[in-house]
Amino acid sequence: MDVINPILDQLYSWVWGPPLLILLIGVGLYLTVALRGLQFRYLKYALELVAGKHQGKEGKGDISHFEALMTALAATIGIGNIAGVATALATGGMGALFWMWITALIGMATKYAEAILAVKFRTVDKKGEMCGGPMYFIEYGLKWHWLAGAFALFGAIAALGGGNMLQANSVADVMSSMFNVDPAITGVVVAILTGLTLMGGIKSIGKVASLLVPFMAILYIGGGALILLMKFDRIPQALWQIFSHAFTGQAAFGGFLGASVLMALQVGVSRGLMTSEAGLGTASIAAAAAKTDLPGRQALVSMTGCFLATIVMCTVTGLVLGVTEVFGMVNANGQLINGASMTLLAFNSVFSWGGYIVTIGLILFAFTTLIGWSYYGEKCVEYLFGEKSVIPYRILFCLVIIPGAILELEVVWKISDIFNGLMAFPNLIALAALSSVVISETKTFVNVLKQEAEASKTS
Repeated sequence: MDVINPILDQLYSWVWGPPLLILLIGVGLYLTVALRGLQFRYLKYALELVAGKHQGKEGKGDISHFEALMTALAATIGIGNIAGVATALATGGMGALFWMWITALIGMATKYAEAILAVKFRTVDKKGEMCGGPMYFIEYGLKWHWLAGAFALFGAIAALGGGNMLQANSVADVMSSMFNVDPAITGVVVAILTGLTLMGGIKSIGKVASLLVPFMAILYIGGGALILLMKFDRIPQALWQIFSHAFTGQAAFGGFLGASVLMALQVGVSRGLMTSEAGLGTASIAAAAAKTDLPGRQALVSMTGCFLATIVMCTVTGLVLGVTEVFGMVNANGQLINGASMTLLAFNSVFSWGGYIVTIGLILFAFTTLIGWSYYGEKCVEYLFGEKSVIPYRILFCLVIIPGAILELEVVWKISDIFNGLMAFPNLIALAALSSVVISETKTFVNVLKQEAEASKTS
Protein backbone atom coordinates (compact mmCIF):
# COMPACT_ATOMS: atom_id res chain seq x y z
CA MET A 1 0.00 0.00 0.00
CA ASP A 2 3.00 2.31 0.54
CA VAL A 3 3.59 2.17 -3.23
CA ILE A 4 -0.08 2.57 -4.22
CA ASN A 5 -0.92 5.55 -1.97
CA PRO A 6 1.49 8.07 -3.58
CA ILE A 7 0.23 7.10 -7.04
CA LEU A 8 -3.39 7.52 -5.97
CA ASP A 9 -2.56 10.86 -4.32
CA GLN A 10 -1.04 12.13 -7.56
CA LEU A 11 -4.00 10.93 -9.63
CA TYR A 12 -6.40 12.54 -7.16
CA SER A 13 -4.61 15.89 -7.38
CA TRP A 14 -4.73 15.75 -11.20
CA VAL A 15 -8.39 14.77 -11.44
CA TRP A 16 -9.58 17.11 -8.66
CA GLY A 17 -7.43 20.02 -9.76
CA PRO A 18 -8.70 23.49 -10.74
CA PRO A 19 -10.20 22.44 -14.13
CA LEU A 20 -12.77 20.07 -12.60
CA LEU A 21 -13.54 22.35 -9.65
CA ILE A 22 -14.11 25.27 -12.03
CA LEU A 23 -16.22 23.13 -14.38
CA LEU A 24 -18.30 21.64 -11.56
CA ILE A 25 -19.04 24.91 -9.80
CA GLY A 26 -19.16 26.92 -13.04
CA VAL A 27 -21.78 24.74 -14.72
CA GLY A 28 -23.87 24.69 -11.56
CA LEU A 29 -23.73 28.47 -11.19
CA TYR A 30 -24.49 29.04 -14.88
CA LEU A 31 -27.54 26.73 -14.75
CA THR A 32 -28.68 28.38 -11.51
CA VAL A 33 -28.62 31.81 -13.19
CA ALA A 34 -29.99 30.60 -16.56
CA LEU A 35 -32.90 28.82 -14.84
CA ARG A 36 -33.42 31.83 -12.54
CA GLY A 37 -32.83 29.90 -9.32
CA LEU A 38 -35.34 27.20 -10.21
CA GLN A 39 -34.00 24.91 -7.47
CA PHE A 40 -35.08 27.46 -4.86
CA ARG A 41 -38.29 28.70 -6.51
CA TYR A 42 -39.71 25.21 -7.05
CA LEU A 43 -38.23 23.31 -4.08
CA LYS A 44 -41.56 23.29 -2.23
CA TYR A 45 -43.39 22.02 -5.34
CA ALA A 46 -40.67 19.40 -5.90
CA LEU A 47 -40.98 18.10 -2.33
CA GLU A 48 -44.77 17.94 -2.78
CA LEU A 49 -44.19 15.86 -5.92
CA VAL A 50 -42.11 13.44 -3.85
CA ALA A 51 -44.97 13.26 -1.34
CA GLY A 52 -47.39 12.23 -4.10
CA LYS A 53 -49.00 15.53 -5.09
CA HIS A 54 -49.18 17.13 -8.58
CA GLN A 55 -48.36 13.83 -10.30
CA GLY A 56 -49.87 14.71 -13.67
CA LYS A 57 -50.61 12.04 -16.24
CA GLU A 58 -48.63 8.84 -15.99
CA GLY A 59 -46.30 8.54 -18.95
CA LYS A 60 -44.11 5.77 -20.29
CA GLY A 61 -41.56 4.24 -17.93
CA ASP A 62 -40.64 1.30 -15.72
CA ILE A 63 -41.12 2.72 -12.21
CA SER A 64 -43.00 5.54 -10.47
CA HIS A 65 -41.69 9.06 -9.66
CA PHE A 66 -41.22 7.98 -6.05
CA GLU A 67 -39.49 4.69 -6.90
CA ALA A 68 -37.16 6.52 -9.32
CA LEU A 69 -36.23 9.00 -6.58
CA MET A 70 -35.80 6.23 -4.00
CA THR A 71 -33.57 4.29 -6.42
CA ALA A 72 -31.49 7.42 -6.95
CA LEU A 73 -31.46 8.14 -3.20
CA ALA A 74 -30.58 4.49 -2.55
CA ALA A 75 -27.40 5.09 -4.51
CA THR A 76 -26.95 8.65 -3.21
CA ILE A 77 -27.75 8.33 0.51
CA GLY A 78 -25.15 5.88 1.66
CA ILE A 79 -21.79 5.57 3.31
CA GLY A 80 -20.88 9.06 2.08
CA ASN A 81 -23.49 10.59 4.38
CA ILE A 82 -22.10 8.79 7.45
CA ALA A 83 -18.48 7.83 6.81
CA GLY A 84 -17.91 10.29 3.94
CA VAL A 85 -18.62 13.34 6.06
CA ALA A 86 -16.24 12.03 8.73
CA THR A 87 -13.42 11.44 6.23
CA ALA A 88 -14.03 14.88 4.71
CA LEU A 89 -13.69 16.57 8.11
CA ALA A 90 -10.68 14.42 9.05
CA THR A 91 -8.92 15.54 5.85
CA GLY A 92 -10.19 19.05 5.16
CA GLY A 93 -11.33 20.21 8.59
CA MET A 94 -14.77 21.38 9.67
CA GLY A 95 -14.79 23.91 6.81
CA ALA A 96 -15.13 21.05 4.31
CA LEU A 97 -18.82 20.76 5.29
CA PHE A 98 -19.45 24.33 4.11
CA TRP A 99 -18.14 23.47 0.64
CA MET A 100 -20.29 20.35 0.64
CA TRP A 101 -23.32 22.61 1.20
CA ILE A 102 -22.34 24.97 -1.64
CA THR A 103 -21.77 22.02 -3.99
CA ALA A 104 -25.22 20.66 -3.16
CA LEU A 105 -27.10 23.98 -3.43
CA ILE A 106 -25.81 24.83 -6.88
CA GLY A 107 -25.75 21.13 -7.70
CA MET A 108 -29.53 21.02 -7.44
CA ALA A 109 -29.69 22.94 -10.73
CA THR A 110 -27.14 20.57 -12.23
CA LYS A 111 -29.11 17.52 -11.12
CA TYR A 112 -32.32 19.01 -12.51
CA ALA A 113 -30.61 19.54 -15.88
CA GLU A 114 -29.22 15.99 -15.93
CA ALA A 115 -32.64 14.49 -15.29
CA ILE A 116 -34.55 16.63 -17.80
CA LEU A 117 -32.08 15.64 -20.53
CA ALA A 118 -32.13 11.98 -19.46
CA VAL A 119 -35.92 11.75 -19.81
CA LYS A 120 -36.01 13.76 -23.05
CA PHE A 121 -33.39 11.61 -24.80
CA ARG A 122 -34.22 8.22 -23.25
CA THR A 123 -34.81 5.16 -25.38
CA VAL A 124 -36.16 1.61 -24.98
CA ASP A 125 -33.99 -1.51 -25.19
CA LYS A 126 -34.92 -4.95 -26.58
CA LYS A 127 -36.21 -6.04 -23.17
CA GLY A 128 -38.68 -3.14 -23.19
CA GLU A 129 -36.83 -1.29 -20.40
CA MET A 130 -36.07 2.42 -20.47
CA CYS A 131 -32.44 3.40 -21.05
CA GLY A 132 -31.22 6.91 -20.38
CA GLY A 133 -28.57 9.00 -18.74
CA PRO A 134 -25.53 11.02 -19.85
CA MET A 135 -24.31 8.46 -22.40
CA TYR A 136 -27.66 8.69 -24.21
CA PHE A 137 -28.18 12.44 -24.08
CA ILE A 138 -24.56 12.93 -25.17
CA GLU A 139 -25.04 10.57 -28.12
CA TYR A 140 -28.50 11.71 -29.25
CA GLY A 141 -28.20 15.35 -28.21
CA LEU A 142 -24.63 16.07 -29.32
CA LYS A 143 -23.66 13.11 -31.54
CA TRP A 144 -20.38 12.91 -29.62
CA HIS A 145 -20.09 9.12 -29.45
CA TRP A 146 -16.57 9.19 -28.02
CA LEU A 147 -17.65 11.33 -25.07
CA ALA A 148 -20.71 9.15 -24.45
CA GLY A 149 -18.46 6.10 -24.45
CA ALA A 150 -16.05 7.77 -22.01
CA PHE A 151 -18.85 8.47 -19.54
CA ALA A 152 -20.15 4.89 -19.79
CA LEU A 153 -16.67 3.46 -19.26
CA PHE A 154 -15.92 5.65 -16.23
CA GLY A 155 -19.44 5.00 -14.90
CA ALA A 156 -19.05 1.23 -15.09
CA ILE A 157 -15.73 1.41 -13.24
CA ALA A 158 -16.96 3.98 -10.70
CA ALA A 159 -19.87 1.69 -9.85
CA LEU A 160 -17.32 -0.95 -8.85
CA GLY A 161 -15.42 1.58 -6.72
CA GLY A 162 -17.55 4.14 -4.88
CA GLY A 163 -20.79 2.29 -5.53
CA ASN A 164 -19.45 -1.09 -4.47
CA MET A 165 -16.05 -1.50 -2.77
CA LEU A 166 -16.51 1.64 -0.67
CA GLN A 167 -19.87 0.47 0.66
CA ALA A 168 -18.57 -3.02 1.46
CA ASN A 169 -15.47 -1.55 3.13
CA SER A 170 -17.42 0.72 5.47
CA VAL A 171 -19.86 -2.04 6.44
CA ALA A 172 -16.94 -4.37 7.18
CA ASP A 173 -15.31 -1.59 9.22
CA VAL A 174 -18.34 -1.00 11.42
CA MET A 175 -19.14 -4.72 11.77
CA SER A 176 -15.58 -5.35 12.88
CA SER A 177 -15.71 -2.43 15.36
CA MET A 178 -19.09 -3.38 16.84
CA PHE A 179 -19.17 -7.18 16.66
CA ASN A 180 -15.60 -8.29 15.79
CA VAL A 181 -16.85 -9.88 12.56
CA ASP A 182 -14.09 -10.79 10.10
CA PRO A 183 -14.24 -8.37 7.09
CA ALA A 184 -14.04 -11.30 4.67
CA ILE A 185 -17.18 -12.86 6.17
CA THR A 186 -19.01 -9.53 5.93
CA GLY A 187 -17.97 -9.26 2.29
CA VAL A 188 -19.29 -12.72 1.40
CA VAL A 189 -22.66 -12.16 3.13
CA VAL A 190 -23.19 -8.74 1.50
CA ALA A 191 -22.22 -10.16 -1.90
CA ILE A 192 -24.84 -12.94 -1.63
CA LEU A 193 -27.64 -10.58 -0.53
CA THR A 194 -26.80 -8.15 -3.33
CA GLY A 195 -26.80 -10.90 -5.93
CA LEU A 196 -30.25 -12.11 -4.83
CA THR A 197 -31.70 -8.61 -5.14
CA LEU A 198 -30.21 -7.87 -8.55
CA MET A 199 -31.98 -10.85 -10.11
CA GLY A 200 -35.21 -8.83 -10.31
CA GLY A 201 -33.77 -5.87 -12.24
CA ILE A 202 -34.87 -2.23 -11.89
CA LYS A 203 -38.44 -3.02 -10.79
CA SER A 204 -37.15 -5.12 -7.91
CA ILE A 205 -34.51 -2.50 -7.04
CA GLY A 206 -37.17 0.25 -7.06
CA LYS A 207 -39.47 -1.67 -4.73
CA VAL A 208 -36.71 -2.57 -2.27
CA ALA A 209 -35.40 1.01 -2.29
CA SER A 210 -38.85 2.55 -1.74
CA LEU A 211 -39.23 0.41 1.40
CA LEU A 212 -35.74 0.70 2.90
CA VAL A 213 -34.68 4.28 2.05
CA PRO A 214 -37.44 6.14 3.97
CA PHE A 215 -37.07 3.82 6.97
CA MET A 216 -33.30 4.14 7.26
CA ALA A 217 -33.33 7.91 6.66
CA ILE A 218 -35.91 8.51 9.41
CA LEU A 219 -34.00 6.21 11.81
CA TYR A 220 -30.65 7.93 11.27
CA ILE A 221 -31.94 11.53 11.15
CA GLY A 222 -34.07 10.87 14.24
CA GLY A 223 -31.07 9.59 16.20
CA GLY A 224 -28.90 12.50 15.08
CA ALA A 225 -31.61 15.06 15.87
CA LEU A 226 -31.92 13.65 19.40
CA ILE A 227 -28.18 14.09 19.95
CA LEU A 228 -28.35 17.67 18.67
CA LEU A 229 -31.21 18.44 21.05
CA MET A 230 -29.19 17.10 23.97
CA LYS A 231 -26.09 19.06 22.90
CA PHE A 232 -27.99 22.13 21.73
CA ASP A 233 -25.65 24.57 23.50
CA ARG A 234 -22.69 23.35 21.41
CA ILE A 235 -24.35 23.85 18.01
CA PRO A 236 -23.36 27.57 17.63
CA GLN A 237 -19.68 26.70 18.20
CA ALA A 238 -19.85 23.87 15.64
CA LEU A 239 -21.48 26.18 13.08
CA TRP A 240 -18.86 28.87 13.71
CA GLN A 241 -16.09 26.33 13.02
CA ILE A 242 -17.77 25.21 9.78
CA PHE A 243 -18.11 28.75 8.39
CA SER A 244 -14.84 30.20 9.66
CA HIS A 245 -12.59 27.28 8.72
CA ALA A 246 -14.06 27.18 5.21
CA PHE A 247 -12.12 30.40 4.49
CA THR A 248 -9.20 30.23 6.91
CA GLY A 249 -8.28 26.54 7.01
CA GLN A 250 -7.94 24.68 10.28
CA ALA A 251 -4.86 24.37 12.47
CA ALA A 252 -3.57 21.03 13.71
CA PHE A 253 -4.85 19.69 17.03
CA GLY A 254 -5.12 16.24 18.63
CA GLY A 255 -4.69 13.66 15.90
CA PHE A 256 -5.76 16.15 13.19
CA LEU A 257 -2.81 17.33 11.10
CA GLY A 258 -4.45 20.56 9.96
CA ALA A 259 -5.89 21.62 6.60
CA SER A 260 -5.56 24.54 4.21
CA VAL A 261 -8.47 26.38 2.59
CA LEU A 262 -7.66 24.63 -0.70
CA MET A 263 -7.78 21.23 1.01
CA ALA A 264 -11.14 22.07 2.62
CA LEU A 265 -12.44 23.19 -0.78
CA GLN A 266 -11.14 20.15 -2.68
CA VAL A 267 -12.34 17.61 -0.15
CA GLY A 268 -15.64 19.41 0.42
CA VAL A 269 -16.47 19.61 -3.28
CA SER A 270 -15.39 16.03 -4.04
CA ARG A 271 -17.30 14.64 -1.05
CA GLY A 272 -20.24 16.93 -1.81
CA LEU A 273 -20.28 15.49 -5.31
CA MET A 274 -20.27 11.97 -3.89
CA THR A 275 -23.05 12.60 -1.35
CA SER A 276 -25.32 14.53 -3.73
CA GLU A 277 -24.23 12.99 -7.06
CA ALA A 278 -24.83 16.39 -8.66
CA GLY A 279 -22.48 16.56 -11.62
CA LEU A 280 -21.86 12.83 -11.79
CA GLY A 281 -24.90 12.22 -13.98
CA THR A 282 -25.64 8.84 -12.42
CA ALA A 283 -28.96 9.78 -10.79
CA SER A 284 -30.31 10.69 -14.23
CA ILE A 285 -29.99 7.01 -15.21
CA ALA A 286 -32.64 6.20 -12.61
CA ALA A 287 -34.69 9.28 -13.56
CA ALA A 288 -34.87 8.02 -17.14
CA ALA A 289 -36.74 4.92 -15.93
CA ALA A 290 -39.54 6.92 -14.30
CA LYS A 291 -43.14 6.96 -15.48
CA THR A 292 -43.62 10.66 -16.17
CA ASP A 293 -45.66 12.83 -18.53
CA LEU A 294 -43.10 15.65 -18.71
CA PRO A 295 -39.29 15.58 -18.39
CA GLY A 296 -39.41 18.60 -16.06
CA ARG A 297 -41.64 16.91 -13.53
CA GLN A 298 -39.23 14.04 -12.96
CA ALA A 299 -36.32 16.49 -13.08
CA LEU A 300 -37.74 18.35 -10.08
CA VAL A 301 -38.19 15.07 -8.22
CA SER A 302 -34.60 14.10 -9.02
CA MET A 303 -33.38 17.52 -7.87
CA THR A 304 -34.68 16.94 -4.34
CA GLY A 305 -32.12 14.16 -3.97
CA CYS A 306 -29.38 16.79 -3.49
CA PHE A 307 -31.36 18.58 -0.82
CA LEU A 308 -32.25 15.44 1.13
CA ALA A 309 -28.89 13.69 0.82
CA THR A 310 -26.49 16.55 1.50
CA ILE A 311 -28.30 19.54 2.99
CA VAL A 312 -30.26 17.34 5.42
CA MET A 313 -28.35 14.09 5.96
CA CYS A 314 -24.76 15.36 5.81
CA THR A 315 -25.59 18.36 7.99
CA VAL A 316 -26.94 16.05 10.69
CA THR A 317 -23.75 13.95 10.57
CA GLY A 318 -21.42 16.97 10.50
CA LEU A 319 -23.12 18.71 13.42
CA VAL A 320 -23.21 15.50 15.48
CA LEU A 321 -19.45 15.11 14.94
CA GLY A 322 -18.96 18.75 15.93
CA VAL A 323 -21.07 18.83 19.09
CA THR A 324 -19.76 15.51 20.41
CA GLU A 325 -16.17 16.73 19.90
CA VAL A 326 -14.87 13.42 18.54
CA PHE A 327 -13.26 15.19 15.59
CA GLY A 328 -9.46 14.93 15.91
CA MET A 329 -9.47 12.05 18.41
CA VAL A 330 -7.09 9.10 18.06
CA ASN A 331 -7.49 5.41 18.86
CA ALA A 332 -5.41 3.23 21.20
CA ASN A 333 -2.73 2.89 18.50
CA GLY A 334 -2.41 6.65 18.11
CA GLN A 335 -4.14 6.67 14.70
CA LEU A 336 -6.69 9.36 13.82
CA ILE A 337 -10.22 8.00 14.17
CA ASN A 338 -11.80 8.30 10.75
CA GLY A 339 -14.68 7.15 8.57
CA ALA A 340 -17.59 5.19 9.99
CA SER A 341 -15.66 4.61 13.23
CA MET A 342 -15.71 8.35 13.97
CA THR A 343 -19.48 8.61 13.47
CA LEU A 344 -19.93 5.46 15.52
CA LEU A 345 -17.89 6.99 18.36
CA ALA A 346 -19.95 10.20 18.19
CA PHE A 347 -23.27 8.38 18.61
CA ASN A 348 -21.88 6.06 21.30
CA SER A 349 -20.53 9.03 23.28
CA VAL A 350 -24.11 10.20 23.91
CA PHE A 351 -26.07 6.94 24.02
CA SER A 352 -24.75 3.51 24.95
CA TRP A 353 -26.97 2.17 22.17
CA GLY A 354 -26.18 5.00 19.73
CA GLY A 355 -23.71 2.86 17.83
CA TYR A 356 -26.49 0.49 16.84
CA ILE A 357 -28.27 3.33 15.01
CA VAL A 358 -25.11 3.94 12.99
CA THR A 359 -24.55 0.22 12.46
CA ILE A 360 -28.09 -0.44 11.22
CA GLY A 361 -28.01 2.73 9.14
CA LEU A 362 -24.67 1.81 7.59
CA ILE A 363 -25.76 -1.71 6.71
CA LEU A 364 -29.01 -0.54 5.12
CA PHE A 365 -27.41 2.49 3.45
CA ALA A 366 -24.62 0.34 2.02
CA PHE A 367 -26.99 -2.34 0.77
CA THR A 368 -29.32 0.09 -0.99
CA THR A 369 -26.35 1.99 -2.42
CA LEU A 370 -24.94 -1.25 -3.79
CA ILE A 371 -28.15 -2.16 -5.58
CA GLY A 372 -28.66 1.39 -6.86
CA TRP A 373 -25.15 1.64 -8.28
CA SER A 374 -25.35 -1.84 -9.75
CA TYR A 375 -28.19 -0.53 -11.94
CA TYR A 376 -26.10 2.47 -12.98
CA GLY A 377 -23.13 0.25 -13.76
CA GLU A 378 -25.08 -2.31 -15.77
CA LYS A 379 -26.74 0.42 -17.86
CA CYS A 380 -23.29 1.83 -18.65
CA VAL A 381 -22.04 -1.63 -19.61
CA GLU A 382 -25.17 -2.28 -21.66
CA TYR A 383 -24.53 0.94 -23.59
CA LEU A 384 -20.94 -0.11 -24.31
CA PHE A 385 -21.30 -3.82 -24.99
CA GLY A 386 -25.00 -4.61 -25.41
CA GLU A 387 -27.59 -6.43 -23.30
CA LYS A 388 -25.64 -9.70 -23.15
CA SER A 389 -23.02 -8.02 -20.98
CA VAL A 390 -25.47 -7.24 -18.14
CA ILE A 391 -25.43 -10.67 -16.43
CA PRO A 392 -21.61 -11.01 -16.48
CA TYR A 393 -21.34 -7.47 -15.06
CA ARG A 394 -23.79 -8.31 -12.25
CA ILE A 395 -21.66 -11.33 -11.34
CA LEU A 396 -18.46 -9.24 -11.39
CA PHE A 397 -20.21 -6.54 -9.33
CA CYS A 398 -21.07 -9.05 -6.60
CA LEU A 399 -17.60 -10.62 -6.58
CA VAL A 400 -15.83 -7.25 -6.21
CA ILE A 401 -17.69 -6.69 -2.92
CA ILE A 402 -15.43 -9.24 -1.17
CA PRO A 403 -12.00 -7.61 -1.79
CA GLY A 404 -13.68 -4.23 -1.21
CA ALA A 405 -14.50 -5.30 2.34
CA ILE A 406 -10.88 -6.22 3.05
CA LEU A 407 -8.88 -3.34 1.51
CA GLU A 408 -7.71 -0.33 3.52
CA LEU A 409 -10.31 2.42 3.91
CA GLU A 410 -8.03 5.21 2.70
CA VAL A 411 -7.20 3.40 -0.54
CA VAL A 412 -10.84 2.68 -1.33
CA TRP A 413 -11.87 6.32 -0.76
CA LYS A 414 -9.12 7.58 -3.06
CA ILE A 415 -10.06 5.18 -5.86
CA SER A 416 -13.71 6.22 -5.50
CA ASP A 417 -12.93 9.94 -5.64
CA ILE A 418 -10.71 9.53 -8.71
CA PHE A 419 -13.30 7.72 -10.82
CA ASN A 420 -16.13 9.97 -9.66
CA GLY A 421 -14.09 12.90 -10.93
CA LEU A 422 -13.36 11.20 -14.24
CA MET A 423 -17.06 10.47 -14.70
CA ALA A 424 -18.02 14.06 -13.96
CA PHE A 425 -15.94 15.53 -16.82
CA PRO A 426 -17.97 14.21 -19.81
CA ASN A 427 -21.26 14.78 -18.01
CA LEU A 428 -20.51 18.43 -17.17
CA ILE A 429 -19.18 19.15 -20.67
CA ALA A 430 -22.42 17.77 -22.11
CA LEU A 431 -24.59 19.79 -19.71
CA ALA A 432 -22.83 22.98 -20.78
CA ALA A 433 -23.21 22.11 -24.47
CA LEU A 434 -26.90 21.17 -24.10
CA SER A 435 -27.86 24.00 -21.73
CA SER A 436 -30.04 25.61 -24.41
CA VAL A 437 -32.13 22.42 -24.56
CA VAL A 438 -32.49 22.45 -20.76
CA ILE A 439 -33.63 26.08 -20.81
CA SER A 440 -36.12 25.45 -23.64
CA GLU A 441 -37.61 22.36 -21.98
CA THR A 442 -37.86 24.24 -18.68
CA LYS A 443 -39.77 27.14 -20.26
CA THR A 444 -42.28 24.67 -21.71
CA PHE A 445 -42.60 22.89 -18.37
CA VAL A 446 -43.03 26.10 -16.35
CA ASN A 447 -45.83 27.17 -18.71
CA VAL A 448 -47.59 23.84 -18.06
CA LEU A 449 -47.22 24.37 -14.31
CA LYS A 450 -48.78 27.83 -14.61
CA GLN A 451 -51.70 26.41 -16.60
CA GLU A 452 -52.20 23.67 -13.99
CA ALA A 453 -52.13 26.26 -11.19
CA GLU A 454 -54.74 28.38 -12.95
CA ALA A 455 -56.92 25.35 -13.62
CA SER A 456 -56.80 24.32 -9.95
CA LYS A 457 -57.91 27.83 -8.89
CA THR A 458 -60.94 27.81 -11.18
CA SER A 459 -61.99 24.24 -10.35
